[in-house]
Amino acid sequence: MELTNEQWSLIEPLLPPHKSQPGKRGRPAQDDRAIMNGILWILRTGAPWQDLPRKYPHYQTVHRRFQNWNEAGIMHRILQELARDLEQRGGIDLSECFIDGSFSSAKKGGSKSEKPSGERAVRSWRSLTALVFLSPYAQQALRRMKLP
Repeated sequence: MELTNEQWSLIEPLLPPHKSQPGKRGRPAQDDRAIMNGILWILRTGAPWQDLPRKYPHYQTVHRRFQNWNEAGIMHRILQELARDLEQRGGIDLSECFIDGSFSSAKKGGSKSEKPSGERAVRSWRSLTALVFLSPYAQQALRRMKLP
């Protein structure tokens, strides 16, 4: 799923301009839209950065830009703008939004000074189900189930 032109028109003004200097050596900056599509692919799939498909810029470039935008608060502003736009269209009611902590895991009975293990936490059935419903294939199937 790629950003539509309408979605991109909301996001583009929030991104910082590139600092291109005439005569500067090095690689040219990657396209912001391709970077954002790569970021959204990672966020939607939950895949590791290294698994980013080749149709997007190199995963290290996408990850670095994501980190920079995150630290600068740009990703937060983008999410706010998209939520505002969705609310204006009637697609979401922001007064009904909440944060659910059931997806975070915590070890019981562990010492506070103990180092956490490197083992990845097992995902709950809820998070796995949510990932399935967020996939584009599930979205197509759900659209067909809607009543006319």
